[in-house]
Amino acid sequence: MFKEKSLVAIIILFSASVLAQDTPKEEKESFSLHYQTTSIYQYHSAFKAQYSGASSLQNTEEKALSLTSTLFFDMPLWKGASITLNPELAGGEGVSQAKGLGGFANGETFRIGNAKPVVYMARMLLEQNFDFDTSHSLKMVFGKFGLADYFDGNSFSHDVRSQFLNWSLMDMGAWDYAANTRGYTDALYANYQFNNWQIRAAWSAQPTKANGPNVAFNAKKSNAINLEVERQIDFKNSDQAVIRLLGFRNVAAAGNYNQANANFVGTPDITSTRANGRTKYGLGLNAEYAHKDLWGAFTRLSYNDGKNETWAFTEIDQSATAGINLKGKMWQRENDGAGIAFASNGLSAAHQKYQQLGGNGFMIGDGNLNYGTEKIVEAFYSFSVPKSNITLSPDYQFIVNPGYNKDRGPVNFFSLRFHAQF
Repeated sequence: MFKEKSLVAIIILFSASVLAQDTPKEEKESFSLHYQTTSIYQYHSAFKAQYSGASSLQNTEEKALSLTSTLFFDMPLWKGASITLNPELAGGEGVSQAKGLGGFANGETFRIGNAKPVVYMARMLLEQNFDFDTSHSLKMVFGKFGLADYFDGNSFSHDVRSQFLNWSLMDMGAWDYAANTRGYTDALYANYQFNNWQIRAAWSAQPTKANGPNVAFNAKKSNAINLEVERQIDFKNSDQAVIRLLGFRNVAAAGNYNQANANFVGTPDITSTRANGRTKYGLGLNAEYAHKDLWGAFTRLSYNDGKNETWAFTEIDQSATAGINLKGKMWQRENDGAGIAFASNGLSAAHQKYQQLGGNGFMIGDGNLNYGTEKIVEAFYSFSVPKSNITLSPDYQFIVNPGYNKDRGPVNFFSLRFHAQF
């Protein structure tokens, strides 16, 4: 494992070299090395709020800057096998320390209070592929990675570095996928493809505490199982549709909302009800439709039982999203793109009551709650800078009932994303 200072030096030196000159054409090598950097400036205007709590979105004007720089190193080992190392530098912060919204407005930020840049190993994995024939294959992956690297993929709403920024648009909002604070876990993954079908599954470690930095396996107390079935449909006019159905089961030492609501003096505290072996079940439907290479549409529906506390992703128990992504080829800007999408997020009845009684989660907590579904509209335009590998993307989000609260908002978010990759 590299030391953090060494990783910082590698990222800085490599980014300086690739920015100073065009990437030369090279012969095929036995390994690949890629780099990306993304910086997002975000601002929200002041908005009306009848009250605020410890985990509210600040209702005065606020701005924040986030930054990630990443190296991807892939090297083949033997037939069908490769190893991937992915050190990442992350710094900056989200507005209100990434609190106050179910669908937070910047997918490049984490729920970490310290804005100082930190280097860590995001991914470190071994991959083995078996190609049985032209239509049947098996992939197995073991190591550290993000479950969203392999599950809930979507061509038009999944990558916050080039598409929508909101958390509830980059993944299924109600999918409380196992991950540490930065979005990664230790897991075993397998994907079997046959014809136009794929079946994938993973067994992964859970955070040792809600939104915690460390993860651990335990067959009875701490693990997550994810299963997804995918079907690709090809049309005669070259259009294509993909449908994915995801199911998950989490086990962790989580608190229970009904217990917290019933057994409290003053303000309920979900952490006081934590017990080993608590579960969370959920389902999600993810569909996309691509019209040639001109535009694509997508939708996601997701749900979890909402009985036990949110453990890893964000405080959303039901979510519905839909949108469209346009390719710049439509207006003679081959590398540009634009999109507009809508999200509607909700909480379970027990989760609503916990918030109304003044309870705090690690994402939301206004001290009270006049419940309403959190509604989000987001639009962006991605401008490709000529003769470079750089894109600039202005982004706008309008959020009604932030944190599911009719007594707060609406709020306007304005963002500018800088992204470069080589």
